[in-house]
Amino acid sequence: KKPLSSIIKEVCDGWSLANHDQFALQHADSSNFYITEKNRNEIKNGAILRLTTSPAQNAQQLHERIQSSSMDAKLEALKDLANYSRDVTFAQEFINLDGISLLTQMVESGTERYQKLQKIMKPCFGDMLSFTLTAFVELMDHGIVSWDTFSVAFIKKIASYVNKFASDISILQRSLAILESMVLNSHDLYQKVAQEITIGQLIPHLQGTDQEIQTYTVAVINALFLKAPDDKRQEMANILAQKQLRSIILSHVIRAQRAINNEMAHQLYVLQVLTFNLLEDRMMTKMDPQDQSQRDIIFELRRIAFDAESEPNNSSGSMEKRKSMYTRDYKKLGFINHVNPAMDFTQTPPGMLALDNMLYFAKHHQDAYIRIVLENSSREDKHECPFGRSSIELTKMLCEILKVGELPSETCNDFHPMFFTHDRSFEEFFCICIQLLNKTWKEMRATSEDFNKVMQVVKEQIMRALTTKPSSLDQFKSKLQNLSYTEILKIRQSERMNQEDFQSRPILELKEKIQPEILELIKQQRLNRLVEGTCFRKLNSRRRQDKFWYCRLSPNHKVLHYGDLEESPQGEVPHDSLQDKLPVADIKAVVTGKDCPHMKEKGALKQNKEVLELAFSILYDSSGQLNFIAPDKHEYCVWTDGLNALLGKDMLSDLTRNDLDTLLSMEIKLRLLDLENIQIPDAPPPIPKEPSNYDFVYDCN
Repeated sequence: KKPLSSIIKEVCDGWSLANHDQFALQHADSSNFYITEKNRNEIKNGAILRLTTSPAQNAQQLHERIQSSSMDAKLEALKDLANYSRDVTFAQEFINLDGISLLTQMVESGTERYQKLQKIMKPCFGDMLSFTLTAFVELMDHGIVSWDTFSVAFIKKIASYVNKFASDISILQRSLAILESMVLNSHDLYQKVAQEITIGQLIPHLQGTDQEIQTYTVAVINALFLKAPDDKRQEMANILAQKQLRSIILSHVIRAQRAINNEMAHQLYVLQVLTFNLLEDRMMTKMDPQDQSQRDIIFELRRIAFDAESEPNNSSGSMEKRKSMYTRDYKKLGFINHVNPAMDFTQTPPGMLALDNMLYFAKHHQDAYIRIVLENSSREDKHECPFGRSSIELTKMLCEILKVGELPSETCNDFHPMFFTHDRSFEEFFCICIQLLNKTWKEMRATSEDFNKVMQVVKEQIMRALTTKPSSLDQFKSKLQNLSYTEILKIRQSERMNQEDFQSRPILELKEKIQPEILELIKQQRLNRLVEGTCFRKLNSRRRQDKFWYCRLSPNHKVLHYGDLEESPQGEVPHDSLQDKLPVADIKAVVTGKDCPHMKEKGALKQNKEVLELAFSILYDSSGQLNFIAPDKHEYCVWTDGLNALLGKDMLSDLTRNDLDTLLSMEIKLRLLDLENIQIPDAPPPIPKEPSNYDFVYDCN
């Protein structure tokens, strides 16, 4: 309850030190963070603190030391600065002294001045630059200073380091991190960086063996890609294709002999999303029925399929005859509008993208295309699979599956290696799926009324094959081969285990009777999970260094214990090591998603649906709050259910619904085991009439 300054004064008086305002407390462990009024309640019991010079004093001294003329002193000072800059309290003081511009000046002018020295003191120069850049990255990461203030000279220098110091991992890594942050945080800087550094200069770093450098390199490429104005994106994609970025990533990252860490997986996922988002433009473009070049594509589709068999195209045969022949062919091609197929492409999505896909299929997989079209045009009218209509719907479905047009999420790392194996991976993906659709249509013996049913089955086949993360398109193809319609039926059957039986009245009544027991069981399970506790990530704007905290319920369900952790724990964390607690009785409410206080204030997270879906907060007292971001959807459901159960509210999560369905159907099946093959009547059997006399009753007394 005492102000910090008076505590420091007491300590200073105890050691008879004057000027107590020039001192501060800091953690004595490796972090060296200063204690302030803001973070003093995060100190753990038993933590050792050190009395030291105040942040302002320290910043002042370092500011002078890094300008020292002696090289050794300077190197030492920069090393300390790199270490201290991680602390926001120090950073604020150092920035107030205009420290960042001092560092940028050192970087801008540094090279010429040390050129002579560099020959003598090569290693020293490398270290010096590395510490300078580290300090710069750390200071900027606190978000105190805007990125817009940097000069072109500084950017040029940083960009030149990326080319010059390929061998010095630490300088290279810092330089890439600075470039990425510049591009992501400021539009003006994006343009300057884009002029200074080319994709060609970045590519060689992907061919190295250091995964961290590869990750930072892909991050810079993604940042440039993400911030490029719409008209430049396609141009940039062409450069990436020309420089064979995809095949380099495939051979040096995806197929390298080591596991891909989360950050790398995230960057590959972002690259995959940005690449597919290039299709958005075509997906949202309607076909213009008056545009001759677009209509020529449809003529081309017709020509590839039918011109082998039709008569040579001379002036014989009137216009009418040709027209009726075209109409017949368009019908065979499976368009909805036989007279003017261009009208089929006016819906967006999929717009012109569907037509691009069909043309790609017809040209690159000509045999398969002709086979599908001819096969379906020669069947009796009921069972043909309309190629045109199904291609349009399939393109739309693939865009939904791959989320074309949506921004990449900040937490997802769900990339598919097979899309990195081909330059036109979306079109190839379409070609495999359209053949699958035709095969499934035949297996289902479908007619045009069953069109939507077939599409649902095909979607299920594709989704199931994608979840196995096939490493190449061929592997994806063979996965689909195994997922035939009969296989899907089996899977559905086992998942659904004759639901119909469970809809009769007696069984519904039995369900109602059993339900409270099962809800109680689920509630107990949720509370037991809360007692075990979970490790949560702390919300911070940087994804690189994660901080963790742990929260668990006491075994008597009265108190929530929580506290910070250094790293992600293995197994449970005991209560006594968690220093904070919150009595359950004080909890006012549990809020989720957009209503959480920590979701309202974070402007940067606006676009991030996924974090929103995992956020929940406990509100207590007048303004107290505990903010959570669950590690995944399952934990989110467990915790929101458990907290609602503690507050005596209903458990409403999807997980509860699923658990309830599973347990209820299990219980019902167990109870009905003895009634195998017995028809359960809808109405209870009638009660028989009373007997005429009761002579059969035997009185034992």
